[in-house]
Amino acid sequence: MLLLDIQNVSKAYEKHQALHDVSMSVPKGSIYGLLGPNGAGKTSLIRIITQITFADSGKILFDGEPLAPKHVNAIGYMPEERGLYKKMKVGEQLLYLAALKGLSEKAAKEKLAYWFDVFEMKGWGHKNVEDLSKGMQQKVQFVATVLHEPPLLILDEPFSGFDPVNANLITKEILALRERGCTIIFSTHRMDTVESLCDHIALINRSKKILEGKKSDIKQQFRNFTYSILTTQAWQSELANTVAQKVNTDGHIETTCTLNKNSYSALVADIAQQTELLAFQEQMPTMDDIFIRLVGEDSDIKNSMKS
Repeated sequence: MLLLDIQNVSKAYEKHQALHDVSMSVPKGSIYGLLGPNGAGKTSLIRIITQITFADSGKILFDGEPLAPKHVNAIGYMPEERGLYKKMKVGEQLLYLAALKGLSEKAAKEKLAYWFDVFEMKGWGHKNVEDLSKGMQQKVQFVATVLHEPPLLILDEPFSGFDPVNANLITKEILALRERGCTIIFSTHRMDTVESLCDHIALINRSKKILEGKKSDIKQQFRNFTYSILTTQAWQSELANTVAQKVNTDGHIETTCTLNKNSYSALVADIAQQTELLAFQEQMPTMDDIFIRLVGEDSDIKNSMKS
């Protein structure tokens, strides 16, 4: 089942083509990585989903229905550029934003009590936003985004500004929201987040979608049959091309190699006839490896995806 079905969406601003014939399928209950270098078109697509702007062509279905104004309250959006009212008190602001999303004051206060406890925010309600640290403001922004418990969350670089402790706390709550049925879209160019959280991904580059699917399937698609092998002695085999070989601190031989044939069992048998085999592990490509390969070696792109 799909929560979002994006079909052939295009968007241009004057002479700039932001999106070109982009189609994506976001399954219900998934953590979906919307990936790509800066300027690829991610934010343009998010603005269309949240109905801040509209596509020039194509359509989007939300839970099987054409995307419409009634779906605005079914989406929680945390933009990369945070939008809190700095002169307003935290509690007043969160109640106000909850009311805009259709929550009664009573329901909002009950939910705020939960989030203030989870995020150790008790006593913040009477503070002005401008008096909080950046990390504290990030917590407030996250609470404002999830308070009305929307079926779809769109988080644009959600870990920006968080220290590792609070990043882990946010991660835990994101996973809990997914367990409660929420669908989450991450817009990011940080591959560490993709590796740890996302189960589906799409990659946009230069306004076009160039990759989409389950993360596990994509890794299988790009595997290059490279293995790390640990033995007690050096070995040779016609079944593999040795990339690197060294003696480690224990005196064992560490070898990195690629297979000439797609059968590692024959290589294992060949090595076992020559020496004692201590470990044999495939080196699956990282998401960073895959995306750099797809978007090319342009230095600006590489830097934007690693920053």
